[in-house]
Amino acid sequence: MDGIEILPLRLAHLDAVLDLGHRAFDVATMPYTSWSLSSVAAHWDAQPDACWVAMEDTGLLGFVLGSLSYDKREDWGYLEWIALEERARGRGVASALVEHCCDALFGAGATSIITDVERGNEASMAMMRRNGFTEGVTVTLLVRPNPRMPRPSGRYPAQDPARTTLRRAARGSRKS
Repeated sequence: MDGIEILPLRLAHLDAVLDLGHRAFDVATMPYTSWSLSSVAAHWDAQPDACWVAMEDTGLLGFVLGSLSYDKREDWGYLEWIALEERARGRGVASALVEHCCDALFGAGATSIITDVERGNEASMAMMRRNGFTEGVTVTLLVRPNPRMPRPSGRYPAQDPARTTLRRAARGSRKS
């Protein structure tokens, strides 16, 4: 990873992190997923040592945001957000970000770290497996669209309800 630095997230990185997140995360595909300044701030405020960026002289290459505690499991760390610029892929950047985040979460007392990968994202799934993650509990997200409203194309595939991890299902039902 010549010329690449993994650094703690700082205020100076915020615009680039928000921009990359808006390009990387398709918030229209899942009704309970959001990406915003508050998404970043919640992690950065709760667990700043688990929030990292990858930088090179051309700017931001990627970021990871983690936090300690997952719903009622305060002993679980949660690697929730990770994104890379296209030019960073295949260079070990994602693994370096994951390792920094996990080290911080284990150092803060996590007994396990959970994450989720959207079905079909084989590159992310393979990267997570290379970094010691194994598949855990999964659930099927069942969707009942309003029959009186037109359904946006591609939003809720009728032939194959979105499968998701327990974390995503739980996050969708949280009272925030």
